Amino acid sequence: MGRRKKIVDECEALMDERDQIRNIAIAAHVDHGKTTLTDNLLEGAGMIGGGEQADQLMMDTEEDEQERGITIDAANVSMTHEYEDTNHLINLIDTPGHVDFGGDVTRAMRAVDGALVVVDAVEGAMPQTETVLRQALREGVKPALFINKVDRLISELQEGPEEMQRRLQDVIANVNDLIEGMTEEMDDVDDWTVSIQDGTVGMGSALYKWGISFPSMQRTGMDFGEIIELEQNDERLELHERTPLSDVVLDMVCEHFPDPLDAQPRRIPRVWRGDAESQLAQDMRDVAPDGEVVLMVTDIGIDPHAGEIAAGRVFSGTLEKGQNLHVSGTVGTNRVQSVGIYMGGEREEVERVPAGNIAAVTGLKDAIAGSTVSSVEMTPFESIEHISEPVITKSVEAKNMDDLPKLIETLRQVSKEDPTIRIEINEDTGEHLISGQGELHLEVITQRIERNQGIPVITGEPIVVYREAPTTNSREVEGISPNRHNRFYMTVEPLSEDIVETLQLGEATMDMPEMERREALMDAGLDKDLAQEVEHIHGTNIVIDDTKGIQHLNETMELVLEGIEESLDDGPLAAEPVRGALLKLHDARLHEDAIHRGPAQVIPATRDAVHTALMDAEIRLLEPIQNVRIDVPNEHMGAASGEIQGRRGRVDDMYQEGDLMVVEGIAPVDEMIGFSSDIRSATEGRASWNTENAGFRVMADNLQPETITRIRERKGMKTELPQQIDYL
Repeated sequence: MGRRKKIVDECEALMDERDQIRNIAIAAHVDHGKTTLTDNLLEGAGMIGGGEQADQLMMDTEEDEQERGITIDAANVSMTHEYEDTNHLINLIDTPGHVDFGGDVTRAMRAVDGALVVVDAVEGAMPQTETVLRQALREGVKPALFINKVDRLISELQEGPEEMQRRLQDVIANVNDLIEGMTEEMDDVDDWTVSIQDGTVGMGSALYKWGISFPSMQRTGMDFGEIIELEQNDERLELHERTPLSDVVLDMVCEHFPDPLDAQPRRIPRVWRGDAESQLAQDMRDVAPDGEVVLMVTDIGIDPHAGEIAAGRVFSGTLEKGQNLHVSGTVGTNRVQSVGIYMGGEREEVERVPAGNIAAVTGLKDAIAGSTVSSVEMTPFESIEHISEPVITKSVEAKNMDDLPKLIETLRQVSKEDPTIRIEINEDTGEHLISGQGELHLEVITQRIERNQGIPVITGEPIVVYREAPTTNSREVEGISPNRHNRFYMTVEPLSEDIVETLQLGEATMDMPEMERREALMDAGLDKDLAQEVEHIHGTNIVIDDTKGIQHLNETMELVLEGIEESLDDGPLAAEPVRGALLKLHDARLHEDAIHRGPAQVIPATRDAVHTALMDAEIRLLEPIQNVRIDVPNEHMGAASGEIQGRRGRVDDMYQEGDLMVVEGIAPVDEMIGFSSDIRSATEGRASWNTENAGFRVMADNLQPETITRIRERKGMKTELPQQIDYL
């Protein structure tokens, strides 16, 4: 306990030294060694005892993480490291690698200024490597690279110095291609590619605790030949003692990642759209400890003793116990009960946490992951946009009706903690729907409800979430109100995929200044005149007001938009959300008397117009798809590719990598349910695989009627399709 207290005191003493703080995340594809690397850093900082191997998984504190051997929740830890005679405070977040938990990675990137991307030397840059890099760069977070499992090149692949260097250079080149592609349009970053020469690349073995970089090789005089010899002779302990991994990585972090004083002036305009000339903006750019308190909550967790804990980045001011703070989107204030820092699974209370640090706060009962918390009311930070949407749904019911109130409360808590989970609560039927990123995501959530909350639940079969999208331009259609006194005339057109992506990533929203939004939409390909007439954005759909001088429309527009939103949330085919529709309101006939154009008249009329226009635009069902990669021995390659093709999938590439064959392809999410057990059987358990959500595609016409009917039946709708859908 004495050692931990000493480390907490050291961290607390460094919190005010803003140029000596580094806020970093470790991110990678699943099983590339992030958590093992974090164990090394904790050991190097004196926080855990050492052994010959770094395999304690100290950051995987939940029981299910230990059981499954994967990181599920992002975990925070603060530590110190002396570099060039100066002590540094390093606030580190270890993030999950599995694609289903990508929301944690996105939120972590808002809290940090540097991302250490870990790549397996044998497997190279994988799909999730690309995803975590994109998440980091979109948030203005600077990357560095650690190539892990170099010991496998020596012991398994028996590579010599030249082969090893060639392979490592290929990994670096691949990562740099990704960085260049993602940063070419970012005018607020310099060249962020990584290189051995400038010290932004490290390599080694997290398991055996040795690492090298260009500066460390200069310092120790070691070369690849010597490293290979020590590794081959099983002299890994000597290798670790001569060039400990923690020193190599933490030196790189201190030298190459920006401190808050360097990072915040660049990051604030990227993540906050408030008044750039205000004192508050200046305080955040200056990382002012005496300014107004501004905290961005990136994570909500539960402590059995302290209750709800909000973790996040303090951009301005100083957090202290007893402060009354505003939470964006809520009324009143919340009183801070305690402030602290994380030491892995443990939270240590401290007196105060000033700007530039990552804090853990209790008492913010209204906060959710993504909230802006401040001492004065302010424009909130940009919402944290997640790259992939929920594509799988499960129904959850309490086994015992007595547990229903507790289950409802737990589900509400889950949606606070993880905004990538969507929850629909039906208090009348007791059936609730949870939508998430994949089967594993939902499995973990439901298991935790049972294990942590002690609520036995019954879960339904996984249901795939579809979308509906127009495929052509509609003619002008009319929507008439029930009293026949109000009429609306609309058309629908499909939006391009570039515009849909811009809307999905939150790069054009109604909260933005109009000129900024207009520019973002035009950059994505929307016509200049249309970009000027945008009345509303709902999800990935745009509403254009093309009317001229219609009496009473201004006071009715709110109801019109409500009707449009309702009709887009429940498309005409199967009541699935509509995606990528450009709706134009061309004309309206409104009754003079407001009582005859109330909600009961306007909402059904606009809903009717939207659905008719969508059907005229030959709306079709879109199904979610996944990229699939299977690594398998040569003799099982046929079985592996057969598993993709037998699921309405497509094999795009097959190639040799080391002693394995790699099969890459694409398949519908609906067909991938149960893939895990089938691929194990087909390859005698010799395959490893990875899936990544790849958006939506139009389902084949011959499958549409049957799928639509099945969804309508499940939702209790009439199974016969509307007559206007004769094109299917």
